[in-house]
Amino acid sequence: MTSGRRSPRADTLDLAAVRQARQRGLSARLTLVGSFVLVLFLLGLWLRPWLETAVGQDEGPGPGPGESVQPGMRWIPAGEFTMGTDDNRSLPNERPAHRVRVNAFWIDEHLVTNAEFAVFAETTGYATTAERAPVWEEIQKQLPPGTPKPPDEFLVPGSLVFTPPPGPVPLDDLSAWWRWQPGANWRHPEGPASSIEGREAHPVVQVSWHDAAAYAEWIGKRLPTEAEWEYAARGGLDQQRYPWGSEAHPRGRHLANTFQGHFPDHQTAEDGFAGTSPVHAFPPNGYALYDMAGNVWQWTGDFYSATEFAARASQGLCDNPTGPTKTYEPTDPYAVQRVIKGGSFLCHPAYCESYRPSARRGTAPDTSSSHVGFRLALGPR
Repeated sequence: MTSGRRSPRADTLDLAAVRQARQRGLSARLTLVGSFVLVLFLLGLWLRPWLETAVGQDEGPGPGPGESVQPGMRWIPAGEFTMGTDDNRSLPNERPAHRVRVNAFWIDEHLVTNAEFAVFAETTGYATTAERAPVWEEIQKQLPPGTPKPPDEFLVPGSLVFTPPPGPVPLDDLSAWWRWQPGANWRHPEGPASSIEGREAHPVVQVSWHDAAAYAEWIGKRLPTEAEWEYAARGGLDQQRYPWGSEAHPRGRHLANTFQGHFPDHQTAEDGFAGTSPVHAFPPNGYALYDMAGNVWQWTGDFYSATEFAARASQGLCDNPTGPTKTYEPTDPYAVQRVIKGGSFLCHPAYCESYRPSARRGTAPDTSSSHVGFRLALGPR
């Protein structure tokens, strides 16, 4: 008679079978998990370039302030700041101060240089505004009706060049130190006899807003908004007169390329430069950005309105403003203008002292001159 009790050997064999089955199941699961991890890793490698470009499109953590993720650019974290000023030493278009919030973005560490712009021009064959003859019909749109056409000899390729007068002049007549110079352009900033040889690391000048926008499109970036530019220029400091603090020359140091001497006829160049300077010649601000004051004015993406800050002041916190939809300049009602910021090597306390974050000016987008350049931004507006 056979007993119903299983033998120890049978129990042992069954236990071994169960263990083997479990081990095979575990191995299968581990293989599946490993395959899944490998897929994620490969997907991450494929998406990495896109992800690096997209960082900052949400409010999650990004690089620290001033850290570089994109080559040659600095990360500016999202935040709030006081834009403009209530300082009575400022110009009316800088007032009143108002609170603004901006999204995170990248911005060029330094101004676009002659060397960088040369690559663009040589690669694309692009001709700048100054290298093309002015079109009277386009100019006419920005002038009062009935304005007579200038002589044809003035409608030739050229640009505006700073020319010091022989002696003191009234400061209410810009024509005393600016002249229209045929043949002046980014390759020849002061006219046909000049060149950028030896100035490869200087900011490109004699570029219009349209030229800056064309370069931005080519390289895959954009011009910063005025709010982004001012936020970045302040370098983490709020309501300070200069990007570095409240004093123009702390401990007697020149921290920006500006005009010394008697403006506009006598430049003493105490800061080491009578004109533009290399883009790393002066110390960076708190966000590791160079030339956020002085050297050359910088184009932004915004239209200019003389009353924009007054309009914003009643709105409370302004969230990531991108400027007005059109120009408003009471003294020039037919003008189309874009905002320039930062001041230049021609700024002097007796005239404009615009090497301050709040300083702003409207300039025609088809105008180029020997003291205006640009830098670019990247990220959502």
